[in-house]
Formats: sequence, structure tokens, C-alpha cells
Amino acid sequence: MSGTGRADDRGSATVEFAVALPAVVVLLLIFLAGWSASAAKVRLTDAAGLAARAAARGEPESTGRGAMPSGATISVQRDGDLVRVTVRQRVSLGPLPAITLREEAVALVEPESEAP
Repeated sequence: MSGTGRADDRGSATVEFAVALPAVVVLLLIFLAGWSASAAKVRLTDAAGLAARAAARGEPESTGRGAMPSGATISVQRDGDLVRVTVRQRVSLGPLPAITLREEAVALVEPESEAP
């Protein structure tokens, strides 16, 4: 018997690698897309909170826009003694379809302020 393996096993590692590699790449892309979406969600949460606090103090809407990620939209609504700020952003996930993230923050209007 010559060699270390059977003759019909030659090249099987190459075939297994060629089959497994696309699956690994797809999983990596999904992981990176999830990571990107999570980071964008954190930025939106921070921006919505800052904008809600600024609106509750009666500061102009432009104050809250300073913390906004690029491409994000903001809406500020007054509901009784509450200010509700909604921030939306379309996030590209590379080769995967883009998604729209939405974050909302609510703050109590401070008595001496005039919120929008």
C-alpha cells in the first residue's frame, strides 16, 4: 500500500473548502451588517435623547440636529407636557438590502420653557 490515504479521497479537502467558503463569507456579511445596524441604532438613540432634552428646555430644533447622524430625519411633537422626538435613518448594509431605523425619545417639558 503506497501513500497515506485512499486514491478516491484525493482533492476532497479542496472541494470541502470550496463548498464551505461561500457559507462562511455569507455569515460574515450578515454579522457585519448586524454590527453596522446596531451601531447606527445606538447613534440614533443618543441623537433622539439629546434632541428631546433640548426641545424640553425650549431650545431651537437646530440644537438637536447637531447630534444627528448624516442622512437622518427628525420630527418633534408636543403632546401636553411631553415632547416626543422621532429620529429616522436609512442604513446601508453593504450588499444586503438597506433598512430604515427609527428611534423615539420623550422628555417632560420644563416649566419655564416653551417647547415647540
